[in-house]
Amino acid sequence: MEGLSWTRACVLVLCIMPFLHQAAAIRFVIDREECFSHNVEYEGDTVHVSFVVIKADTPWHYSEDGVDLVVKDSNGAQVRDSRDKTSDKFEFIVQKRGVHRFCFTNKSPYHETIDFDVHVGHYSYFDQHAKDEHFSPLFEQIAKLDEALYNIQFEQHWLEAQTDRQAILNENMSRRAIHKALFESAALIAASVIQVYLLRRLFERKLGTSRV
Repeated sequence: MEGLSWTRACVLVLCIMPFLHQAAAIRFVIDREECFSHNVEYEGDTVHVSFVVIKADTPWHYSEDGVDLVVKDSNGAQVRDSRDKTSDKFEFIVQKRGVHRFCFTNKSPYHETIDFDVHVGHYSYFDQHAKDEHFSPLFEQIAKLDEALYNIQFEQHWLEAQTDRQAILNENMSRRAIHKALFESAALIAASVIQVYLLRRLFERKLGTSRV
């Protein structure tokens, strides 16, 4: 019995391995255009995509132009696009397996930092391999649980990127507010000094005129 249990445990571990997802998450700096490739092995798989423009390379950048993302399949046919967005999240069904390309285009004159995440969801069924009728529903439930857990991680990654973007925007706004306050204070002090100087000159002239 112990030998049988150990064998079943090994089989279970080996069967869980195909449930592991193909995923890629990267944060990069884009100048004009940047492309990434991701291999999808099965037709009918669901590809989850998200990106967030975290920041520009200057704190004085006010534009909300966003970037373009174009997705093409292994034949070069466009399967999805996202235009002029600072963040987006979508999914699509793979019609043609193979290497898919994800190309970003930055229309801003500034370098942008982008957080990009790709996740391929795939279910594997082992009816033809299972010797025990109890294995098949177990594997199916494991696959569904694995997909649900990774979807949660996918959402968390997107929300963290959004939080990072907002934190950087808030920091830049605070910095601009401080610089503006300092500039206004300096201008006020300079105006006060000039006013005092002009008043002194005016009094000196009046005193000189009175003495004469």
